[in-house]
Amino acid sequence: MQIVITTKQIVAVLKVVAWVLFFALAVDAGGIVVNTLITVFLNEQGVQNFWSGKEYLTRLHQFDPGHFAAIAIAMSIVAVLKAILFYLIVKIFSKDIVSMQTPFSEPLRQILILLSYVALGIAMFSQGGADYSRWLSTQGAGEVDISVLRFGGADVWFFMAVVLFAVVYVVKRGIEIQSEHDLTI
Repeated sequence: MQIVITTKQIVAVLKVVAWVLFFALAVDAGGIVVNTLITVFLNEQGVQNFWSGKEYLTRLHQFDPGHFAAIAIAMSIVAVLKAILFYLIVKIFSKDIVSMQTPFSEPLRQILILLSYVALGIAMFSQGGADYSRWLSTQGAGEVDISVLRFGGADVWFFMAVVLFAVVYVVKRGIEIQSEHDLTI
């Protein structure tokens, strides 16, 4: 007995995975943004509501609320950019931007460009947040675990952005070849 998995089935599974990841990242981003706003503007005890890094963020808030706000805003930006990244991936699948008849299209190129810029933004804010957190550790704010604050992996996000920029170039060339082929028929 042979199990055959079709492209259509793989795309269906990828749609579901993209939706689940988008939803999880959107909830996470919303939690970070709301907790940041509550802590900075309404109630200083809101720092206890952060899902991860609560101990460090509490110490940081006691050390200096301004530095806490900077780190929390950087965490919010990274979380929101990750959610946006998966929204764009969901958009690729849900709008049927990728067609098997014409795999290279201008809408696909535009979304890939957006994906690469969002990945680059995640890399920059992750690296900036990590560097700032390490600097704060040297200033007496306490030891920090970068991965708990979700600033880890900036190099991976940068690599992803570079790869996506290369893919955009390939898609652009594919669009040119595809349009030349359409003209010759």
